[in-house]
Amino acid sequence: MTHENDEYWMEQALDLARLAWKEGEIPVGALVVQEGNILGQGWNRPISSHDPSAHAEMLAIREAGARIGNYRLIDATLYVTLEPCPMCAGLLVHSRIRRLVFGASDPKTGACGSIMNLVRHPGLNHQVEVGGGVLAERCGALLSDFFKWRRAEKRAAKQRSAKLD
Repeated sequence: MTHENDEYWMEQALDLARLAWKEGEIPVGALVVQEGNILGQGWNRPISSHDPSAHAEMLAIREAGARIGNYRLIDATLYVTLEPCPMCAGLLVHSRIRRLVFGASDPKTGACGSIMNLVRHPGLNHQVEVGGGVLAERCGALLSDFFKWRRAEKRAAKQRSAKLD
């Protein structure tokens, strides 16, 4: 796998992250690729689905498993715009994803190298190859822009509410 291919697939993940934003969700997108084919894709949907496990990675991996009829995604790569959290890192181990490529690091909940490295823990029965920082600036900027927009929306709602009082 070349770095150019990683950037190509990360661009696709960014497109999925933008769908999350359009739905009012934190803009994270993910896709599972094997031999140049997309097996599954997802974007954050915990708010709209009332499901705390509906992270982009979870949805992409569920779709990929259903598509191939197997919960083990051997020789597959997960591309995700944000470093996975502990829940999703555990999912990567259990699904036997061969390789993880993420965009922006997550210094608060990142479990693939930032605050811990669950996917490379030597005590587990599977370790995932990890490549981080692919299109990191663009992935991080999308998240920063979203949170700026969301804070501005909350301020505007407060101002509208104050005018009605």
